[in-house]
Amino acid sequence: MHTRDLSGWQHEHRFQEDRRDAERSTRLVMWITAAAMLMEIGAGWWFNSMALLADGWHMSSHAVAIGLSAFAYAAARRYAGDRRFAFGTWKIEVLGGFASAMFLLGVAVLMVVGSLERLWAPAPIHYQEAMVVAVAGLAINLLCAKLLGGAHHHHHDDDDHHHHGHEGQAHGHDLNLRSAYLHVLADAATSVLAILALAGGWFYGWAWLDPLMGIVGAVLVASWARGLLMETGKVLLDREMDHPVVDEIREGVEQGLADSETRIADLHVWRVGQGAYACALTVVTHSSTLTPDDVRATFAMHEEIRHSTIEIHRCHADA
Repeated sequence: MHTRDLSGWQHEHRFQEDRRDAERSTRLVMWITAAAMLMEIGAGWWFNSMALLADGWHMSSHAVAIGLSAFAYAAARRYAGDRRFAFGTWKIEVLGGFASAMFLLGVAVLMVVGSLERLWAPAPIHYQEAMVVAVAGLAINLLCAKLLGGAHHHHHDDDDHHHHGHEGQAHGHDLNLRSAYLHVLADAATSVLAILALAGGWFYGWAWLDPLMGIVGAVLVASWARGLLMETGKVLLDREMDHPVVDEIREGVEQGLADSETRIADLHVWRVGQGAYACALTVVTHSSTLTPDDVRATFAMHEEIRHSTIEIHRCHADA
C-alpha cells in the first residue's frame, strides 16, 4: 500500500513569495558590488596596490556569484509550479550556493598567485590615494551586508514561525541568501585587510605587508568557501540521515503506534530545500486496519516534512 502527500505544493508557493524580498536585495547588491569592483580594480592598477587590486578582483568574482544567487531566486520562482520538479524548486537555490562557493575557492587561488608575484617583484604604491579607495570599498561592503542581513533575519523569522518542531534547531536555512551574504562579508574582510596593509606601508614603510595581506585574505576566503561547500554539498548529496528529525520520526511512529506492534523497517529522509524535507518509510505492523494516514499522523507536528511516501507490510497472526 503506497500513498504520497502532495500538500507541499502549497508550501512551495508560500516560500517562493516570501523570498521575493531576498531576490530584490540580492540583485541590488549585485549592481552595487559591480560598481565598487570597477572602482577598486582601476584604483589598484593605477596606484600599484596589490591588496587593493586583489580586493577588486575578489569583488569581481563576488559580483558574478551574487548575480548567480539572484538568478537562482528568479529561476526557483519561475518554475515553482512546474510539476516536472518532483519535490519543488528549492534545490535551485542550494545549487546556486554551491556554485558561489566554488567561485570563492577560485578567487582565493588567484589572490595567492598575485600576491606571491608582488612579493618577488615589488612596485611603488601610492598609499594615500589607495587608502581613500579602500575605505570607500569597505563602506560599500557594509552597506551591502546591511541590505542582505535584513533579508537574512527576515527569513529566519519566517522559518521560526513556520517550523518549530526541534528545540534548539533552526529548520530553515536559505543557503543561497547565505552564500551571497558570505560573499559580502568576505569582501568587507579583505577591504579591512587592504586598509591595514596600506596603513602599514604608508606609516612604517612595510611594503611587504601589501601582498602579505592578499595571502591572508585568500586563506580566510578559502575557509569560508569550504564551510559553504560542505553544507550545500550535504544537501545536494542527500546526506541528511544524521539530522534530528530522522530519530524523531522513528520515535514518533514506533511509540505512537506501539499498541499495534508497529515498527519501522526502512526509513529515508532527505532535504529538498530551505527547511523542507521528504521521507520514505516502510513499516511492519500486526494491525489489519492501520493506514498510511495513521502513520503520517504520528509525525504531523513536523511541518518541515513536506512529502512522505509510506509503505505498510502486515504480519498475520498465523505467520
